Amino acid sequence: MPPLINVRTISKAFGADPLFQNVSFTISEGDRIGLIGPNGSGKSTLLRILAGTEQADDGEIAVRKRLRLSYVEQESTFRSGESLRSVIKSALKSSAVGESDHGTLFAETLGRAGFVDLDAEAAALSGGWQKRLAIVQALVQAPDILLLDEPTNHLDLAGIEWLEEVLEQAGFACVVISHDRYFLENVATEMAELSRVYPDGLLRVKGRYSTFLEKKEEFLHAQSKRQEALENLVHSEIEWLRRGAKARTRKSKARIDKAGELMEELADLNTRSRSGTAQIDFSATDRKTKRLIELQNVAYEIGGRRLFQGLNFISSAGMRVGLVGPNGSGKTTLLRLLRGEVAPALGEIRRADKLRIVYFDQRRELDPNVTLRRALAPEGDSVIYQDRVTHVASWAAKFLFKGEQLNQPVERLSGGERARVLIAQLMLQPADVLLLDEPTNDLDIPTLEILEESLLEFRGSLVLVTHDRYMLDRVSSIVLGLDGQGGAERFADYSQWETWQAEREQASQINTRGTSPAATTSATTSKKKLSYLEAREYASIEERVASAEQLLETRRAAAEDPAIASDAERLMSAHAELEKAQNQVDELYARWAELEKKQ
Repeated sequence: MPPLINVRTISKAFGADPLFQNVSFTISEGDRIGLIGPNGSGKSTLLRILAGTEQADDGEIAVRKRLRLSYVEQESTFRSGESLRSVIKSALKSSAVGESDHGTLFAETLGRAGFVDLDAEAAALSGGWQKRLAIVQALVQAPDILLLDEPTNHLDLAGIEWLEEVLEQAGFACVVISHDRYFLENVATEMAELSRVYPDGLLRVKGRYSTFLEKKEEFLHAQSKRQEALENLVHSEIEWLRRGAKARTRKSKARIDKAGELMEELADLNTRSRSGTAQIDFSATDRKTKRLIELQNVAYEIGGRRLFQGLNFISSAGMRVGLVGPNGSGKTTLLRLLRGEVAPALGEIRRADKLRIVYFDQRRELDPNVTLRRALAPEGDSVIYQDRVTHVASWAAKFLFKGEQLNQPVERLSGGERARVLIAQLMLQPADVLLLDEPTNDLDIPTLEILEESLLEFRGSLVLVTHDRYMLDRVSSIVLGLDGQGGAERFADYSQWETWQAEREQASQINTRGTSPAATTSATTSKKKLSYLEAREYASIEERVASAEQLLETRRAAAEDPAIASDAERLMSAHAELEKAQNQVDELYARWAELEKKQ
């Protein structure tokens, strides 16, 4: 059967700068494609071209007849006065679903998405609930293909898990732009990366995100080897040409032509492999005080609803707190309390003297009319970073901005670029406490990895609100969970928080509907799956076991070598190595069995 959409050698440029060139892309029935790439590589533009809302400069696009396509953009907005009910009813009218099925689909889809008040105004919903509504609006149209651009940016963790479940059970094809690595691991059955580093501008791999990383590493390694070989060949050809090669013979002329081709290929490889990463490094103060902020029996109310109560917590140097909870549970409010921006309804908050707090606001408020130059260096043409004067052009380059961008207004920057500007501003402020509210939105994966490294090295105290579960697992030393019903608990990691939530939901079901504990436990267990890191470990463990067993055989042969039988020191050393190799094999087999149980 032909693909749903077949894109052949399309190109797109804005002005003189090409976004991508000669990219080919197909979508077939049942595909679940995760689309990634560096900021500015053209992912959103490619999605708009697939959706038909933007035209490619060159190339061809073939679409199957009567194809139904739904597209959810990064920013979801609704007209003032529209209710949830009217938004979905309007979407149903434009769908191919029979009118007799509208009622069932309406109730089922909205119910699964967690909406209760269908007469609420859509435009008044929070960013996360507006995103849910936009996805539901697309789902009720019964698409053959669903295109999603950064759908997890505004969703809370519960919303992300809901979307994962929807996509895993879907009968339609989908293409999802996302930088949420756990989300990609759980949802995508194919991965595609749009980047100039690849000869065709795109690397596509069947399998989950962890498989893609392995294949990408293999590809880049092979490309690096080719680049190294080309450099040697070109060097030899240049030496030959310098010796005064005569072009009179056919053989010499052919060699000169071949040398030219090799040089062109090397230049192309050098251009494609030249990539940069943002240089992120937060500065901590030299404060010796251990206790920085202390909360005693803190409670907070808003609009008559208690967000949390009885909160006791100490923030100390070196502590990295991951703050989690559903939308509306009070995560941003707690950050405002820590800053001293608002006062608690009950309890007391103590802060160390002259405490320096640096805050990343999820709203990313930058003056859209100032230039990038002024946003990065408000006081002049240089900044002082870690007691050293740095010119604004060099400072901008650390965050992957080009010199010609410095005089552009901030309003022309992408979401990821604005995030990098804000991070640059934060880095100029030495901090005892870093409060980061959703810093990962719009950042590409390489920048996320640099940000994670910087946070791990930060010597002060960190409180991090993020829906990126991978970052939470990697960075947080403890997790503070707000349940949205007034409760708050501390956990060792994110998986403990998930387990606690599942147990509470299970208990609620037993109390309200008399659900059997065994049945609920069984359902919970059946949904258990490997995390992203565990999936990567599981993918390579068989190979590691084989290598360990091979090493064990080598160690066994060495221990049984007659040549060392009379040398007590060498014999003891050989047997110690044998025991070590045996222990390694045993540990790997035990870990393999443990991971198998989680499959």
